[in-house]
Amino acid sequence: MNMLKNKRLRLLSYLVIAYMLIAFAWWSVLLFTKNKDAYNAKSELLKIGMIAEGLADNEDTFFMSQAHQILLKEYKRQEYMIFGEAIFFILSLVIGIYLINRAYYKEVGSSEQQKNFLLSITHELKSPLASLRLILETFIKRDLKTEQKLELSESGLKETQRLEDLVQNLLLAAKVENAYKPYKEILDLKQLSNEIINQQKIKHPSVKFEAHIDPSISDIKGDRNGLSSVLINLIENGIKYSKEEKVIKINIEQQKNEILLSIADNGIGIPEKERTKVFEKFYRIGSEDRRKTKGTGLGLFIINKVIAGHQGKIEINNNIPNGTIFNISLPIKT
Repeated sequence: MNMLKNKRLRLLSYLVIAYMLIAFAWWSVLLFTKNKDAYNAKSELLKIGMIAEGLADNEDTFFMSQAHQILLKEYKRQEYMIFGEAIFFILSLVIGIYLINRAYYKEVGSSEQQKNFLLSITHELKSPLASLRLILETFIKRDLKTEQKLELSESGLKETQRLEDLVQNLLLAAKVENAYKPYKEILDLKQLSNEIINQQKIKHPSVKFEAHIDPSISDIKGDRNGLSSVLINLIENGIKYSKEEKVIKINIEQQKNEILLSIADNGIGIPEKERTKVFEKFYRIGSEDRRKTKGTGLGLFIINKVIAGHQGKIEINNNIPNGTIFNISLPIKT
């Protein structure tokens, strides 16, 4: 209903704009005509007067006279003025239409992203809560064996961790959106990375991890929570969008005064035209493969803000034969 109403309003606005253009064109033609008629009338009156006073013998003499040249110059000046105002009005209208349309489509896109986010977050919250409720009801209603209790408890812990990660991402997204100021401390990036990779190996036992972390890299000044979120989000994104045999390659090395971090997956990849948009809040690529996966559109938004807060850079490249590589550079001293 709202979409139909918006279409009608936009159609009405286009009709009004079209009417304005036609009306302005008509008034411009009318002004040109009136200006020419005024010039012809003044010219004829001036010619009669000059011939009567003996200042001009014929039309040729009149047209060569200074008085006629001044009149002609004034006529041309007014003609150029009308033409210039017409061009300026049309350009202003075209620029205005472009800016209005750009703002409209940006607002529609933002509204659609927020709608998708609400749908995603609702699902992300309902799914683990439903699982936890089922587990608790099972504990209450049934007499379970030790193995069954252990299995259900592990499942419950996973769902709890999933909820905790989601809440953490939501809080971090709110934090980085307003004015993210990293709480910097001296970090051993080797140790932090190894801890996160080991946690991910336990969490995703079916995923193959290939990690190369240069043991000689320097410590950096950084936000532990922020950089941990970067690593976790990139690894889990790679796992989420990979099919069949999942392989995550992590490489961390030092070049001069920078730490270079690379995380590659063998997933479905990110189209080149989408690589700047994916860092926007709530944005998710509209492919069916991605819609089938869980997500809120906050992970890469958070990553981009955290890296920017550390004066670093992030870029996306293709992995060969398929997948995505996220390359991050972080200054050692900031």
